[in-house]
Amino acid sequence: MKRTYYISFGVFMVILLLASCTEELAKLNKNPNAYETVNADFLFTKAQLGAVSVSPRANRFNIMQQLQQEATYSEVTAPGDKYFAEGYVRDNWGAYSGCLNQIQLVIQHVQEPDLINKRSAARIWRVYIFHHLTDLYGDVPYFEAGQGETGNYQPKYDSQETIYQDMLKELDEAANAFDLSKPTFEAADLFYNGNPDQWKRLAYSLMLRLGMRLTEVAPDLAKQWVERAIAGGPVLEDGDIAQIPYADSGLLSNRNPFSEQMRVLDYADGQNPNNVQGSKLSKRFIDQLKGNGTTTRDPRLNVIAVLWVKQPSGTYVTDTATALQKGMQNAQYNAYPPDFETYSEPNPNTVMRYDAPVLVMTPAESYFLLAEAAIRNWYSGNAGEAYENGVRAAMRQWSLYGSAAEISPEQIAYYVANNPFKLTGTFEEQLEQISTQKWLLFYLDQIENFANWRRTGYPDLIPTNYPGNITGGQIPRRFIVPESEETLNRDNFLAAKERQSGNNTLLSRVWWDTE
Repeated sequence: MKRTYYISFGVFMVILLLASCTEELAKLNKNPNAYETVNADFLFTKAQLGAVSVSPRANRFNIMQQLQQEATYSEVTAPGDKYFAEGYVRDNWGAYSGCLNQIQLVIQHVQEPDLINKRSAARIWRVYIFHHLTDLYGDVPYFEAGQGETGNYQPKYDSQETIYQDMLKELDEAANAFDLSKPTFEAADLFYNGNPDQWKRLAYSLMLRLGMRLTEVAPDLAKQWVERAIAGGPVLEDGDIAQIPYADSGLLSNRNPFSEQMRVLDYADGQNPNNVQGSKLSKRFIDQLKGNGTTTRDPRLNVIAVLWVKQPSGTYVTDTATALQKGMQNAQYNAYPPDFETYSEPNPNTVMRYDAPVLVMTPAESYFLLAEAAIRNWYSGNAGEAYENGVRAAMRQWSLYGSAAEISPEQIAYYVANNPFKLTGTFEEQLEQISTQKWLLFYLDQIENFANWRRTGYPDLIPTNYPGNITGGQIPRRFIVPESEETLNRDNFLAAKERQSGNNTLLSRVWWDTE
């Protein structure tokens, strides 16, 4: 009996010790800096930051080049300048594992009735992320996306038509669900500190943008949603600009991602004219800002562009003088051009400030959309007034990039007076005028720039035909879905490919981009 007692006691002590060791090991394996449960506020902030910084490299080297606002002599970083394939599958697809996954988790964890404001803001931001993905790639995983926790690692691709219908529904429902008496994200919201009224205006501006996207493929549906967005009230005041703030201090992640990418991968710090990747501002872009041969200079020229001028000491300084600015021709060179130092670069004191904000939605865009709605007879307001308000707002917003970027009211007034809206012009002439201003507006928002150019065809760009390009000298129409999808999600990928004319190329068109 005594022996049995000692054995039992010994076994008990071993179990106790093992349990204690397991507890201690579990404590050691915990990350003291990580949350053990989902923190919706933290993830919402992270999703905001991730969505606007998911693809600075791809958007510059692809879209900014192909829409002829930047040019390069190099072949290495010229997918958009010379229509090569490399680069068109990168970065943006990563939203699925990054900001989209984060915003899905936020939505899952703010389902209580009292959290309706947080849920509404998260739904709106989810639409923002998804509309970039579908506008770049066409049919993409949507309804089944972000369900890895349930074991669905092969989500089906949904048609862009279905995705658009649901995104517009989501914006409508979210905008109408806000309740001023309920809590918000407050400081975790980088745009509006949780303000429900401002989030509603952002929702209606996105609705206006997406509704107008359907003009060529579903005009009746476009009219319905555009009119609903206008009635709801889009962003029309400078104080309602949705923007992400950055800082030139602390961690590198605090810096504006586009500025950081430009400086590190191309326009290196110190601005040696022999910049790393061989890029300059393009001839088409500079000529437009200089007035295309007229006497009316766009004051944004001296905010965006500089020439680095060599001093007797051998150092270089920036000069914003109009006469010095010159753009490089797209796809002209495959080696260092002899006059490379004579071409303009982005201004390091404005465009490339590390503390420059990223603008997500602005009054300028809303006014230009209203101007287009007016010429389509979908808006009772005056098209010319909306257009001119858009131009003024587009110039005022540069003040957010520092004192060197401020454009005076007198400069703005002079430009507007000498570039009036073509009230007696044809519909196409008016659409071209509005769209050209949007092309200038979206210099730092290239995904939206790409979408608007594909939809309207303006401004009228002359394609290049560089040797070895893979589009036959045509400007690309979409991004290529990563080839890894054919392995990881083969059946769904192939079904979507077949639905989209059997192609996954740079010239495949998304649903709303009609011939």
